[in-house]
Amino acid sequence: MTQRRELSNEQRIALHDGLVIPAHPLALTADRLLDEQSQRALTRYYMASGSGGIAVGVHSTQFEIRDPKYNLYEKVLRMAAEEVERAGLTRPFIKVAGICGPTEQAEQETDIAISLGYDAALLSMGGLTGWTEAQILERTARIAEKMPVIGFYLQPSVGGKVYSFDFWKQFANIPGIIAIKMAPFNRYQTIDVVRAVCYSERRDEIALYTGNDDNIITDLLTVYNFQVEGKNIEKRIVGGLLGHWAVWTQKAVELLDEIKGIRMNPTLASEWLTRNIEVTETNAAFFDPANGFAGCIPGIHEVLRRQGLMKGTWCLNPHEELSPGQTEEIDRMYKDYPHLNDDAFVKANLSDWLAE
Repeated sequence: MTQRRELSNEQRIALHDGLVIPAHPLALTADRLLDEQSQRALTRYYMASGSGGIAVGVHSTQFEIRDPKYNLYEKVLRMAAEEVERAGLTRPFIKVAGICGPTEQAEQETDIAISLGYDAALLSMGGLTGWTEAQILERTARIAEKMPVIGFYLQPSVGGKVYSFDFWKQFANIPGIIAIKMAPFNRYQTIDVVRAVCYSERRDEIALYTGNDDNIITDLLTVYNFQVEGKNIEKRIVGGLLGHWAVWTQKAVELLDEIKGIRMNPTLASEWLTRNIEVTETNAAFFDPANGFAGCIPGIHEVLRRQGLMKGTWCLNPHEELSPGQTEEIDRMYKDYPHLNDDAFVKANLSDWLAE
């Protein structure tokens, strides 16, 4: 068995301190072919914004990249890895590969990610709704033998399902689990994961990340307290691995830095709860929950198109389009919350990122 490549000590410390990790979109031409210039520009944008990593091959990168007729999975992972290597960053940076499918497919994708120098696998459980919890745990352990794993609690509306507290407790005990991204968009289920990790002897080895686009700021500000065998255990959600942070990323980095600065403050100003609603409302415009998230990927693309980072909103699936009224909602976000966008930052750097 191949020895699992662990995160460096610097990467591990950064992961637990909290990072902005955008879910990398897929840039296409009007002919629905890979737009390599824009694809590389996006990776450069995320690094220049101060993000602590990128997640490639995930939902925002479009699952269709795995379809043999497109065959883009390895290519988009390779391009992102090349840009990270070319940048020569001096700070810790974590390259996360999206891994999905049944065990055999997941292992093949993991081998590709390892060969390209990726640091961790974001292991999706989407599309496996017929599997038992025991089968999911076995699959997870197989991948974690090869590569550090970030677990992923995906909401049922986009292919996930609800898992028990006992499942997450066993999940946390698997060697090689370094983090869990919680994206059930549900308070009860989010609490289940945090509590399960607190009950695990590996609690200090696992960083918790929000994927709850509907509650980002509150997730990042909350201290969870649980009584475990008579001892008070505290745990925080320290960062985010988010499709929402694929846009206005420089402002997201500023936001997380500001939150880190006030976490030790015993009093929480009500303005933060208001800001949580502002961020949640912008997410509603981008991710389109009004239409069952049908426009979530085109919504991200539309913001990046307006900034010049992408040429259009095209997806590999031609039926994935902006929903009626979604463009107007994005217009309203720019009007109502101008302090949340990073357009000036992008404008100042765009020509550099688009350079060959």
